[in-house]
Amino acid sequence: MPLVISLFALIIALNLLGRHWWCQCHSLVPWSFDIWSLHNSQHLVDWYSLTHLLHGLLFYFLFWCFGRFAHKFTPNLPFSTKIGFTIALIIELVWEIAENSPFIIERYRAATMALNYYGDSILNSSFDLLACALGYTLAARTSTRLAVGLAIFIEIFLLAVIRDNLTLNIVMLLFPLEFIKAWQKP
Repeated sequence: MPLVISLFALIIALNLLGRHWWCQCHSLVPWSFDIWSLHNSQHLVDWYSLTHLLHGLLFYFLFWCFGRFAHKFTPNLPFSTKIGFTIALIIELVWEIAENSPFIIERYRAATMALNYYGDSILNSSFDLLACALGYTLAARTSTRLAVGLAIFIEIFLLAVIRDNLTLNIVMLLFPLEFIKAWQKP
């Protein structure tokens, strides 16, 4: 139920922000793997969908750590995977809305390699939210080794394929480094 409510809230918010439902090229191809094109973030999935899967993996890990820490001080306070899942969805929902705000779009275009970034389509953002939910669920239902291994693999894979990943995305958004931006150019 939290996933359905989050998707519904995201669709309404992005609609109010004036986001398009789908790529304006009207191509029915569900993916866009050219990060330098105007199609990036306009179809259902793209390379950055993997970073949203990482969000879910990281949220699970953070909430797992928080639960273990909190349990030492308040053993009667339950912190379940379900509560963490709901909080992760809320954080991802807020990020998806913020990511499509004019301020963050301009920040991406000025500080990162995403010169042609104009925000996500509504369906792309919806699938990013689903990717986060999938990442959280994978982390909750698999071994810690497998989840950590998957996260490391995704980061290295994205670095090799598109010269970007979640780590660089965060660094460049918060503290842009010109040498990284130059290295990321095709």
